[in-house]
Amino acid sequence: MHSRPNRLLVSAIAATAAMATAMPMLAAAAVSESEAARLGQDLTPMGAEKSGDPALGIPAWTGGLTDVHPDFKPTGHYPNPYSDDELQFEITGDNADQYAKHLTPGQIKLLKQYPTWKMKVYPSRRSASFPQGIYDATRENATQVTLVEGGNGFTGSTAGIAFPIPQNGTEVIWNHLTAYKGNTWATSWAQAPVTSNGDYNLVEFDYEYDFIHGNQLKDPSERKDNLLLYFLQAITAPPRLAGSILLVHEYADQVSQPRKAWIYNPGSRRVRLAPNVAYDNPGTASDSLRTNDDFGMFNGATDRYDWEIIGKKAIYIPYNTFDLNSDKISTKDVLMPGHINPEHARYELHRVWHVRATLRDGTSHIYKRRDFYLDEDSWVVHVVDKYDNRDQLWRVSEMHSLNFYDLPMLSAGVEVHHDLNAKRYIAMRLTNDNDVVYQPIKANDNDFRPAALRSRGRR
Repeated sequence: MHSRPNRLLVSAIAATAAMATAMPMLAAAAVSESEAARLGQDLTPMGAEKSGDPALGIPAWTGGLTDVHPDFKPTGHYPNPYSDDELQFEITGDNADQYAKHLTPGQIKLLKQYPTWKMKVYPSRRSASFPQGIYDATRENATQVTLVEGGNGFTGSTAGIAFPIPQNGTEVIWNHLTAYKGNTWATSWAQAPVTSNGDYNLVEFDYEYDFIHGNQLKDPSERKDNLLLYFLQAITAPPRLAGSILLVHEYADQVSQPRKAWIYNPGSRRVRLAPNVAYDNPGTASDSLRTNDDFGMFNGATDRYDWEIIGKKAIYIPYNTFDLNSDKISTKDVLMPGHINPEHARYELHRVWHVRATLRDGTSHIYKRRDFYLDEDSWVVHVVDKYDNRDQLWRVSEMHSLNFYDLPMLSAGVEVHHDLNAKRYIAMRLTNDNDVVYQPIKANDNDFRPAALRSRGRR
């Protein structure tokens, strides 16, 4: 992208190469104070390159989107602040080769497999923004956060991006896992496992989150070291599934404390441990179109893979997809055979970190390799190409993000996981038909205990 070497990229790749043979024993140190001083200077507070790339049409980062749209109503949908942007061009299967250097192999495969799929490209807007408290914590993390031995966790932080100047691929994926995702809040959305001919049955959920790490409404003393979040998922429809509740406790150091999960079964009215809510076990009501660790593009333990920084590059990713996530259209308008409706999606050219996860010897997973593409401004994974045990491209995932500018944060939007072989996909986080997008709630630890599940449950 640039004629001169990128210092951040060169140092990261060099560190990755040096540590590659010892990856299972990975334990990284924080960066020096002089290196950390770059944050807020030539690097953004989150560790991205502040400068733009005029040749590619990528602007400099100047603070991101922080103005609240005048039509926005708290807890509701987010009106599009970029509605006046003009479409630049469209990428289709016919012209994909022309843009191949800015596409992933999975994106190219989707374009060529589905003549009805296209990518509508708009001006690049570096809209990612976060609370000042996240920026401050991220600066502190640069010199004090370290990976635990083996890389399956970190210590030294209760807020902010864990490794804003990453030294290896494991640190990069932990940045995705520690990206600010709001405070204590509730929402409702639907997911649709779509057949090859376009049929689907919606599964509807209520969610409650209590993000411990990075929660801007909690005093630092309330942010428990090693606890990332509490997560509660309740199915509300269809009737045959309604009433099932999943509770998850997620930790930062998963060596000392692996994920804990429980399920409430409305038929038996019993709460039981759910150790299979992890790794490549099928996701809730997903028709096996996604794994548990596909949720949010990746979640959970990192220990089954070796993580390698391949480089940084500019690719077209879903970004500022306010229209796709809007209540101006319905869920029916989004879903169609083969893929979501491309008329409502928006793509922009952004610099991303390319990280490759390769299955470790002696472990198992249905994905032998996963290539992750993380937006440099937010560390949120936006595209994943996934390969089977024959080294064949099998699945492709895309996250259609938008900025919750009242918080602010770069948030997950519609999440789509494609199965290229079955010619099916599952679309998640469909909020078009719901009134509430982000509802702050009051909750305490007792609300996210197994004992509380039965009182929440119903037949």
